[in-house]
Amino acid sequence: MTDICKAAAVKAIGKADQSDLALINLLSRRELSADEVYTFAVRLCDNDIDRDYERFEENTLEQLSQLFVGVSGVFDHEWSARGQAARIYRTQVVREESVRTADGRPYCYLKGWAYMVRTQANEALIAEIDGGIKREVSVGCSVERVVCSLCGQDLSDCPHEKGESYDGQLCHGILTGATDAYEWSFVAVPAQRKAGVIKSAKQLEQEARLGRRYLKGLRRELVRLAGIAEPDADHNLLVRVAGKLDEEEILGLTKLMRAKADKLLLPAVQLQYGPGEQSFESDEPFRI
Repeated sequence: MTDICKAAAVKAIGKADQSDLALINLLSRRELSADEVYTFAVRLCDNDIDRDYERFEENTLEQLSQLFVGVSGVFDHEWSARGQAARIYRTQVVREESVRTADGRPYCYLKGWAYMVRTQANEALIAEIDGGIKREVSVGCSVERVVCSLCGQDLSDCPHEKGESYDGQLCHGILTGATDAYEWSFVAVPAQRKAGVIKSAKQLEQEARLGRRYLKGLRRELVRLAGIAEPDADHNLLVRVAGKLDEEEILGLTKLMRAKADKLLLPAVQLQYGPGEQSFESDEPFRI
């Protein structure tokens, strides 16, 4: 399971109509009137490649559409009841066929409608939304897998690196299988690179990223040495085999392949003693 956090945008709406009010009252503890609530629309996440070199699969957006109903909006991903500012009451996956993603696919995004109760305490926040000051949000959710766009394997196991191009194709991670929607948050700065990770999961994600890079490095070295030790071996086969091994197996095979490669690469002795000749022992480094 992977924790994901992405940037989005806010659009003010204002007063709820009767159909929206009915959905809002399904979430409230008492019947609210249209004058008591303020509503606005949020572009939560989309299927385009972002600055983390990741994108949501369209099916994942559909799954998140159900998970985000009833989810609270907070500030700067601070998970506290005091920070709850609004709540999603309706969602929809919007498709814009005339718009294309960075890699040429039809664009779609998850839209959410949120409400807050009009109080003296949140008058300033409502004014900031209306005035375009509070515009960016980011979402916190979990997905089952991050799949490589090039080979379809889990990105943590495949030989490709996000953000790198291979034969003209940009490698990116496809976020698949939504499992949970934690929150959506008003943020001061929209999605900086890696800034979208939820604070409570940030350190774990960094450590996992380092571990994935470490294993990728080990696998690349194994494939390199195996290609030297077994020059007739198919490179793609070596890559696939290395991708299925764990750390202990990789290290063991790397040691074996390095020994075989060293024997092939080390130069042979050019000067040898003939039959019946004895070696000359000396502290000098070299003598003919």
